[in-house]
Amino acid sequence: MENAARLGFDPLIPWAALWALVAVAVVLWGVYVHYRGKSWLFRALALTILAVALSNPLWIEEQREPLKDIVAVVMDRSESMNFRGRTETAEAAYGQLRRAIEDDENLELRVAETDPGADGTDMYIALQSAMSDAPRDRIAGVVMITDGQIHDIPEDTKDSGQFGPIHAMIVGGEDEIDRNIEIQQAPSFSIIDQRVEMRIQVNDPAAERVNVGVTINGEARPDQTVPVGEPTMIGFTLTRRGENLVVLSVDGIPNELTLANNLASARISGVQDRLRVLLVTGEPHAGARVWRDLLKSDPAVDLVHFTILRPPEKGENLRNDELALIAFPKAQLFREKLDEFDLVIFDHELRPAVLEEAYLDRVARYVERGGALLIASGPPYPGAYILYNTPLGGVLPGRATGEMVDGKFTPQLTTLGKRHSVTATLPTEGWGPWMRYMKMERGESESLMQTPDGAPLLLLNRVGQGRVASVMSDQLWLWARGYEGGGPYAELIRRTAHWLMKEPELEEELLKIEAGASPELKATLQTMSDNPAKLSVQAPDGIKTEYDWAMTSPGHYQTSLPAQQLGLYRAVSGKLSAVTLRGPTHPREYLDLRATSDKVQPLATATLGGVFRLGADGTPTMPRLQRVGERGNASGNDWFGLRERGAYAVRATESTTLLPGVVGMLLAALFMMLAWRREGR
Repeated sequence: MENAARLGFDPLIPWAALWALVAVAVVLWGVYVHYRGKSWLFRALALTILAVALSNPLWIEEQREPLKDIVAVVMDRSESMNFRGRTETAEAAYGQLRRAIEDDENLELRVAETDPGADGTDMYIALQSAMSDAPRDRIAGVVMITDGQIHDIPEDTKDSGQFGPIHAMIVGGEDEIDRNIEIQQAPSFSIIDQRVEMRIQVNDPAAERVNVGVTINGEARPDQTVPVGEPTMIGFTLTRRGENLVVLSVDGIPNELTLANNLASARISGVQDRLRVLLVTGEPHAGARVWRDLLKSDPAVDLVHFTILRPPEKGENLRNDELALIAFPKAQLFREKLDEFDLVIFDHELRPAVLEEAYLDRVARYVERGGALLIASGPPYPGAYILYNTPLGGVLPGRATGEMVDGKFTPQLTTLGKRHSVTATLPTEGWGPWMRYMKMERGESESLMQTPDGAPLLLLNRVGQGRVASVMSDQLWLWARGYEGGGPYAELIRRTAHWLMKEPELEEELLKIEAGASPELKATLQTMSDNPAKLSVQAPDGIKTEYDWAMTSPGHYQTSLPAQQLGLYRAVSGKLSAVTLRGPTHPREYLDLRATSDKVQPLATATLGGVFRLGADGTPTMPRLQRVGERGNASGNDWFGLRERGAYAVRATESTTLLPGVVGMLLAALFMMLAWRREGR
């Protein structure tokens, strides 16, 4: 405890009023002097004593308790500190600094650490958090122990002076080298079979140009050469719909810090520009507009729709130029442009004269080459002519008998349908009834929907490289009209159509592998099999390991596996395969791993602090700590300073009035009387 005294004031009137009175008095006194008043001195003394009396001067004696000055030490705990002895060096430096601070009984230590789980090194945020409640008149300074890769240094350092001086102890070698690749901009989606570009930058301490390897979904593409140290556009094409994993890589160089930042990845969704669909309705019927309206409502679909209104064999004894209807352009559609369509839909049966068997054979070959075909069956024409009895029957699922069954029934999912990706997510409560269906034999096809007595209603099949589906009823329009509750007709048609067009997310056999935040991978499997093949995973070093699946629900399996290495992992289960890249958990940390003083130097300079290199051998030589005054530079070649602020808390006080108001008034009156006496002579 210290005793101290000081002069204070406790004005009898507000300070504003007192200063106003003083100003008026000075003006009046000046006027008096201007007109050569004889008692200017006595009047000046009277006014001065009056002003002092009104200010009520006090002699204050205090008992003061000195307060410790506060110093903050901010530790860098980011991932970049895990290389080449940086953490050990930082801990040793902190130990020396803590002992030096504890040896000074006038210093209070506060320690802050960056968030090791953050994507970036936020040293300044940690500093602000540690000093948020610290009185600014007690802050002696700040010491940062870091590799210098700080991502939140403010551009305007004007407000940083309140924490100053700020010193930085840089751990890490001065001769470190590292090569890295960064994806600066990449699109989230791209049209398949069209060139897509992304902006990248490769940094290297010596090379001028480097080769960048490109793999898409694990398949290698030709290398591309790019200049070093500047943003560069590279391009490639996507050939698969859905999510594509694009991995870019550069070779390592001798003695670089890590190979983890020699890889960069982006996930780009491949989308179809416009899906071209051909819809041929065999004859007008109640459900024809359901197909047309649903497909027309999808902005991603280009629909070509023909409805056969007048069979060719129907005679009207009219010339062709007198008919209002156009002829069905079957030659143009099925000979010249068939391969341009992503999906062909036959709604209701087609008469033999509408589409001859030669054209139907072309449709069958179109499917085998990778096309998609959807059949919505209707009543057969006389003579038991149905599409199943044409060359098209070889690719259609099941085998139709041509017999129509009339009667009210409610469709339901089969056991397979409850697991299949097309129908598993459909709501099954409250489905409305249908009124008829065509009998058929399922054969080797997959039946997803059926009647209550087991007759198939929706069948899927793969033929060659293509896919086909059959809806064995023309009553889907009842669901669209909401008859007795309706049903999920739109979702059913949409999911069936996209399965036919090989939408990856609708594959019934699908393997995925993903890298999480922790050093492990998560693999998921969707399959129709009850006994899936084991998961085989090839790590970046080429070692393969097998893992068993754990069933989460019928047809769905998952497993987790350790992934300590950074790089590309390849997974295989039966005929399915997938790839993923386990990159750095916090990519921002890996953009530049070299220890540097460049980023923190402006902050230290603005606060009159210093920057010191400690190396990375685990035995740092710390600069000397010394206390300095409140002004001037706070660092030298081998020392750094913490300011002595001299803050204190008053524990007891006693005040004595130096000029009581009554005494002041009397003295002022006395001098005024003397002034009048002199003026009266």
